[in-house]
Amino acid sequence: MVDSYTIGDLIKKGVEILEAGEYNNPLLESQLLLCHVHNVDKIYTYTHKDRLVDSQSVDKFLKLINKRKSGYPIQYILGKQEFMGLDFHVREGVLIPRPDTEILVEYIIDLVKGEYFNEKESIKIIDIGTGSGAITLSLAHYLENAHVYSIDISPTALEVARENAKRLGLESRVTFIEGDVLSPLEGLNLYNSIDIIVSNPPYIPTKDIQELQREVAEHEPKMALDGGEDGLDFYRRIVREGVKYLTDGGVLAFEIGYDQGKAVKELMLRDRGTGTMSHHNPFKDIKIIKDLAGHDRVVIGRVGRGDGEL
Repeated sequence: MVDSYTIGDLIKKGVEILEAGEYNNPLLESQLLLCHVHNVDKIYTYTHKDRLVDSQSVDKFLKLINKRKSGYPIQYILGKQEFMGLDFHVREGVLIPRPDTEILVEYIIDLVKGEYFNEKESIKIIDIGTGSGAITLSLAHYLENAHVYSIDISPTALEVARENAKRLGLESRVTFIEGDVLSPLEGLNLYNSIDIIVSNPPYIPTKDIQELQREVAEHEPKMALDGGEDGLDFYRRIVREGVKYLTDGGVLAFEIGYDQGKAVKELMLRDRGTGTMSHHNPFKDIKIIKDLAGHDRVVIGRVGRGDGEL
């Protein structure tokens, strides 16, 4: 039998339990988990502090708090994560969207809405590594003239992304495709027709995965994290295979790890046939964009002869 608690008492108890772990905001997480149990908003926890909580809800809350303390991601417990002002359903087997990725999405939105594409009537985008659909669906939501071809090797990720597309009313604006990197596009007749290829690929070097935060290393899907021995395997493939899909002036944009800017830029500068530096490489105007902490976060370049600046 659990003790009798008010809402205020229970939040305080949750904070005490979580403070023993490595968490940034035990109070917020305690509030969010109680809101989840009661299906109420956060304001309710302030305006009803003295309300008694029934024993069944207390028991459920304490189980969730202890699950969170064990390192289980709160986003998986709540079943959602906010990204670009939109709510995304997430669950185990799907990478949790990160605020850092918004830098990539915002840059693409600004590029399309700016002068670079000369107000093209329609834009075709490929997103490699759909996950929950965060990049794909944010671009489809904010760019009304875009159609996104969204690729992931994980059936679980595509199932979740389709759910999110339905919830956001974007099903007609996205084509979800199961497969490895760009290989499932063979035969779809998309060569030289894509305006933008965007990707937040797996970029953690294999040996570094166990050094990540416990909740990431133990609970998020390894295939969405592991970028091979040096973390650059997927960048190599996308740079090599992506050129044939892009239009003249088409753009390739990546999210990268904090220390990968120079390496990914060099990959885009190498001749795709020889692997050596070339004056005839397909990518030009390559830029490295930093996040708010001053770390490299996005690498973007364009193909073709156009004079437009990214």
